Amino acid sequence: MDNRAGEMDVFVQAATLRSFSAAGRKLRLSPSAVSKLVTRLEERLGTRLLVRTTRSLQLTPEGEIYLEKARAILADIQEAERIVASGGATIPRGPLRVSASVAFGVQCLVPIMPDFLQRYPEIELDISLTDSVIDIVGERADVAIRSGALRDSSLKARKLLESRRVIVAAPSYAERRGLPKAPDELDDHNCLTFNFRPTAEGWPFRDPTSGVHFVRTVQGNLQANNGPTVRSLCVAGMGLARIGQFHAQPDIDAGRLVPVLEDFNPEDIEHVHAVYAGHEHLAARIRAFIDFLVNRIG
Repeated sequence: MDNRAGEMDVFVQAATLRSFSAAGRKLRLSPSAVSKLVTRLEERLGTRLLVRTTRSLQLTPEGEIYLEKARAILADIQEAERIVASGGATIPRGPLRVSASVAFGVQCLVPIMPDFLQRYPEIELDISLTDSVIDIVGERADVAIRSGALRDSSLKARKLLESRRVIVAAPSYAERRGLPKAPDELDDHNCLTFNFRPTAEGWPFRDPTSGVHFVRTVQGNLQANNGPTVRSLCVAGMGLARIGQFHAQPDIDAGRLVPVLEDFNPEDIEHVHAVYAGHEHLAARIRAFIDFLVNRIG
């Protein structure tokens, strides 16, 4: 009988990495061996799954369908082996790789992880904090915490929280520079921005009289790639910042930051989700983690 699970794994790696060479390095196979296995799979199925180009591999519509099903089947096999190896128990255990934004990780995730690991001591937690959007499957992350719109329809998601964004400044900055009373006064202020977002688009506002939304270009002498850095610099009085309220609220409550231009706040809501490449038979460790987040954060 053919090793169909092995062929599926080879195909999933090649399709995810968009390269026979990259898949070969991960699986310790030669690029030609990977290519031959994918070709044999296509011949058996009687359809093309990948379109080969000189630079990369592209999935066909049939390849997209097969990739989704193959991932689910391989996850089932992995879970079945884990359950059998543990004597049939379904206790959450094993490695769990989690990716989250730096702000969410520092503010919301890390503080509750001791409780999670006390409840599930057989889970081995691996947390990576980055404000870059990762490829969940390619990076082999079990769960990613993401803000904003969900672009990959093949992924599952559960909402953790909603948070408006606020413009804030430190009292020390207000004493030194004053605070803007309208968006057009931002030209006279130092605005702290992110270097991973299209900051050229500026900050959104709403006219409190007409209700019309508009965007104001902002400028400053400092950019950063994560929320905690921007928040810390804002607390230090370096300038104005626009960050998630869940991130700024402890400093607002403590008087370290004050809201600015609230009359013009467009009330744009940022949705934060736990995203995972799963299906109805989700691994116990992943389900336990997501349920824990929903109960503690949601």
